[in-house]
Amino acid sequence: MRKSPVFYLLLMLVLVAAWYLKNNNSTEPAGNKPFIDRIDEIVYTKHAKCRMECRHISEQEVKEIIRNGQVNLQKSAPDDRPCPTVAIEGYSNTDRQHIRLILADCETALKLVTCIDLEKDYSCTCN
Repeated sequence: MRKSPVFYLLLMLVLVAAWYLKNNNSTEPAGNKPFIDRIDEIVYTKHAKCRMECRHISEQEVKEIIRNGQVNLQKSAPDDRPCPTVAIEGYSNTDRQHIRLILADCETALKLVTCIDLEKDYSCTCN
């Protein structure tokens, strides 16, 4: 039994639509938008500053990851109190470090809680 040309046309449209949805990456991920808008308000906690120094992560790299990274919902905790936390991951432009940021989305400020190099272990002595 022969399939009609309409079937093949519909199949082709479905495949093109699936490819487009999979590969259509915007420069500003939607999940990051609230944080990008508050990027100049970042408060670096004492712990975050220590981790940044130990892991050689600059404030510029933190902002790059917030702008261009992806929200990791599995590592985020929207029910955290007093401030929901979100994990954003990405690669820095300067040295291609694979970084995870944990941000606390508080009413008064956007706080960087910690930052993690996902590929290299550092022995930091932060409290």
